[in-house]
Amino acid sequence: MKKTFLMLLILIILSVYKVTNQYIIPDSAIRLRVIPNSNSPKDINIKEKVKDYLEKDIYAELKDIKDIEKARKIINTNIPNIETKIKTIFKNNNYQNTYNIKYGSNYFPQKMYKGKIYKEGYYESLVITIGEGKGDNWWCVLYPNFCLIDKSKKQEHKVYIKEILKKHSKK
Repeated sequence: MKKTFLMLLILIILSVYKVTNQYIIPDSAIRLRVIPNSNSPKDINIKEKVKDYLEKDIYAELKDIKDIEKARKIINTNIPNIETKIKTIFKNNNYQNTYNIKYGSNYFPQKMYKGKIYKEGYYESLVITIGEGKGDNWWCVLYPNFCLIDKSKKQEHKVYIKEILKKHSKK
């Protein structure tokens, strides 16, 4: 009986997770896009370093923000810091190229993410274009913290399910 209940509980948790794991970008979102110069290994490496910095530092600035106006102000205030960090990344990696940072209404091509198609169009966003911007881009959502929610929720659910299994396997 306990095993049946436990299995049923796990199935319910997984189905709720599956339903709530529908990634729909709200209209009031602020997107983020990093476009490398090309798809060469060196250009992709730099794109990844810029992306990693943005995920770590800029998301940290926005993680507890609930108001889009505050998010906009934080992004605008941090553009000089982003410029400085990109220059440092380029210098530390002996990377000679230009970059452009644009915050505002920027074009995004159609994209499939987690089985959902996001239409092409102009969206409020922070776009960093490196060099000619002809490589495959990385994109996510700055506000609300869409990408980090994605990572943290999966981990939270895995830990919770492990705790349930551990607790009930001892009985």
